[in-house]
Amino acid sequence: MSVVLPVRNGMHTLEAAMRSVLASRSTDLELVCVNDGSRDDTPDILEAWTRRDTRVRVLHQAAGGIVSALSTGLAEARGPLVARMDADDEIHPERLAAQGAFLDENPQLTLVGCGVESFRDEGLAEGYRRYSEWVNQLVAPDEIEREAFIECPVPHPTWMFRRDPIVALGGYQERAWPEDLDLLYRLLAAGHRLGKVPRLLHRWRDHPDRLSRRDPRYGREAFSRVKAHYIGRIHPMPAAIVWGAGRTGRRLVRWLRTEGLRTRLLLDVNPARVGSTWQGIPILSPTHLRQRAHAWRREGLRILAAVARRGAREEIRQELVAHGLREGEDFLMMA
Repeated sequence: MSVVLPVRNGMHTLEAAMRSVLASRSTDLELVCVNDGSRDDTPDILEAWTRRDTRVRVLHQAAGGIVSALSTGLAEARGPLVARMDADDEIHPERLAAQGAFLDENPQLTLVGCGVESFRDEGLAEGYRRYSEWVNQLVAPDEIEREAFIECPVPHPTWMFRRDPIVALGGYQERAWPEDLDLLYRLLAAGHRLGKVPRLLHRWRDHPDRLSRRDPRYGREAFSRVKAHYIGRIHPMPAAIVWGAGRTGRRLVRWLRTEGLRTRLLLDVNPARVGSTWQGIPILSPTHLRQRAHAWRREGLRILAAVARRGAREEIRQELVAHGLREGEDFLMMA
């Protein structure tokens, strides 16, 4: 088993992260650390560990970014199973063994994650707490696939995957959007199944300098763009019906258009919008569901719910299910 840990300027948390990996109860472990052009004490810390523990391998490269570092680590990983780790996180001693056993017991799965215990030195923000609660509820493959277009349903640092299928798909790729979602969607598009060990086995640190907080590839536009790129590849449809004529819905419609996927109409509950159009697309009230929902199903149209307001997702889901529509088949949550 190989653990790939990319790091740049991680001197303050790196030792704790490495120590947690090397304390694992998993056997035949190698820790592949990729120093991505660090300018602090990170290289010295890594080299010191190679002298202390033969399981540690260190690769130094010029600063190339997270995708470059991950690709280097994946190419050098010797194990048939590869686990991800970040330099500012910590793992439970049983995480790697539990995930390896779970993959052995479930040969239909290509990738598994685990539950996360999110933390922040000065206290966890409310939004991040809610995200952690949401992601920990998604365990079974069907649950993960059903909600994959809301956010990443398997946090990247928790991944363990079979190396060969990932390499066959081209591994990590440099795109204009998050590298983890890109690879996760390519896995789903190719028919691979994903799962999760239902235990809190990864301590996931939140802090202001996280890449996801400062790199535009993890911003809202980038998330809408990657979702629009893959939604039709995973869930083919002749056209979409987007629930949400606000900023989130309009952003999705624009990116769907760049992918050649037309939006037939918009649904919205705001009476100021209902009855008007946006860029030529009619905006209707959800009250039209009763008359039209099953005709849309027969045409193969899918309703894509893209409303960012807190609580809107469950309200929309309940409304659509009440009309006999099936999540994952007739409609998908996109926000």
